Amino acid sequence: MKWNWQKDGWPQFTYDRAALAEREAQLLYKAGILLGAIRHLAEGEKTRLTIDLISNEAVTTSEIEGQILSRDSVQSSMRRNFGLETDSRTIPAAEQGIAAMMTDLYRTYATPLSEKQLFGWHAMLARGRTDLKRIGAYRTHAEPMQVVSSPVGKQKVHFEAPPSKAMRQEMRPFIAWFNDTAPKGLQPLPALARAGIAHLYFVSIHPFEDGNGRIARALSEKALSQCLGQPTLIALSHAISRQIKAYYKALEDNNKNLESTDWLVYFAQTMLEAQRYTQRLIDFLIEKTKLYDRLRDQLNARQEKVLARMFREGLEGFKGGLRAENYLAITKTSRATATRDLQDLVEMEVFRRTGERKHTRYALTILPASD
Repeated sequence: MKWNWQKDGWPQFTYDRAALAEREAQLLYKAGILLGAIRHLAEGEKTRLTIDLISNEAVTTSEIEGQILSRDSVQSSMRRNFGLETDSRTIPAAEQGIAAMMTDLYRTYATPLSEKQLFGWHAMLARGRTDLKRIGAYRTHAEPMQVVSSPVGKQKVHFEAPPSKAMRQEMRPFIAWFNDTAPKGLQPLPALARAGIAHLYFVSIHPFEDGNGRIARALSEKALSQCLGQPTLIALSHAISRQIKAYYKALEDNNKNLESTDWLVYFAQTMLEAQRYTQRLIDFLIEKTKLYDRLRDQLNARQEKVLARMFREGLEGFKGGLRAENYLAITKTSRATATRDLQDLVEMEVFRRTGERKHTRYALTILPASD
């Protein structure tokens, strides 16, 4: 069996432009609506929203690779990167690293891609790691770079990338292709096609010991941002994580050929879903700001703590709904006090109450009611 990089014509990916045409138009139309909503925010609100969106993406792109990070630490690190006040917490290296990479992606989306930037991103992602031989540099190990599953002895090879000795030979054309297909490049490509091929092309080379998936998704966002003329702030990793098996299957189904229409259709649909989710998230964060403005100086410390905890759950809400026991665990208060606090929050139209007695649950009123 030959992989795509072993086929004649590599790395010339082909696809049916007609299959993507309608989706390309949808993306551009909805991007205008989404970016318009952000423009109507005050500058301070826009910055807070930007940090929230980037932080969510940073945490989720790491989760896809099995790395569970502290959302609060990532957000705190992001605030520092944007020059904003934050708490004095000590932030772990991994959280600092992904925050640094996502901040750089946001700030330098318009600049041409370079080897220096890729090495910088890898060094950021590998911050604090001691298990990698090469950090901020292409892999050099002699053994094959394979994506495998199943127990040792019965492993299935889902993909094998080009040998390490070919990394510079492979990456120079990739970087040139990325820049040439930009809107002002020599061979510009439509937004979705370029973002999707960039992802598939990069992971097919798999140039680093680790971090290739996170960098591939960042490259897709960079490509899309360049085509739209400003940072997308799109929740790509969230959309991928909701159907993670479909993501890996789509990659596996398209790593043996250079005809990439099926992959690009999958990727385009995922991008459009990410765009819809991002719009919902923006609406949610705007409503969050309005709610805090309305409640200024009305909440006690316990209520503020629980409300902040509820907002950290985002659009999905508190799993199973907030119970009185959750309130007790978060605030360490008495049951009588918790009952009063919760009733106050319902009367202030912060929480919506459903059920009775042991089935009583509370949810944020700015979230749609459950079916």
